[in-house]
Amino acid sequence: MALLSAVGAQALQGGKASVASHSDRARAQSRSMEVVNLRQKLATFQETWVPKIVGELNGQHVKVAKLEGDYVWHAHQDEDEMFFVVDGELELQLRDRVVTLQAGEFFIVPRGVEHRPVALQRCSVVLFEPATVRNTGEHVDERTIEPGDLERI
Repeated sequence: MALLSAVGAQALQGGKASVASHSDRARAQSRSMEVVNLRQKLATFQETWVPKIVGELNGQHVKVAKLEGDYVWHAHQDEDEMFFVVDGELELQLRDRVVTLQAGEFFIVPRGVEHRPVALQRCSVVLFEPATVRNTGEHVDERTIEPGDLERI
């Protein structure tokens, strides 16, 4: 009974002790406590403009993507978006200016700011954004990938 008291009322779900939730937490913790090699992750795919989830923290996804050419103008009304360039060069076109990022640099696009990423040559990026972010923001077209459809690698 003391064990049940220590675990509390939340430990019982559907008449069973919450062993599964403990093992789920342990799996999630061990997954989040692994070293992620960005170069290895980026080497696993070639397609462009298709982000892949490589980690998550505090409701945020850490994604890698290869970019080449122009993307669509779009905005994320409720979320900021961070672009970190791993390899190459990326232009972030904003309506009032162009921000050019080199490898090792990042830029945060504030929520609601319309932007268009452009990679004149193939580049690799890490994106940090809330797990609910659609890649094309409010804009929907053939490149749109819903957050739940993103591949984890």
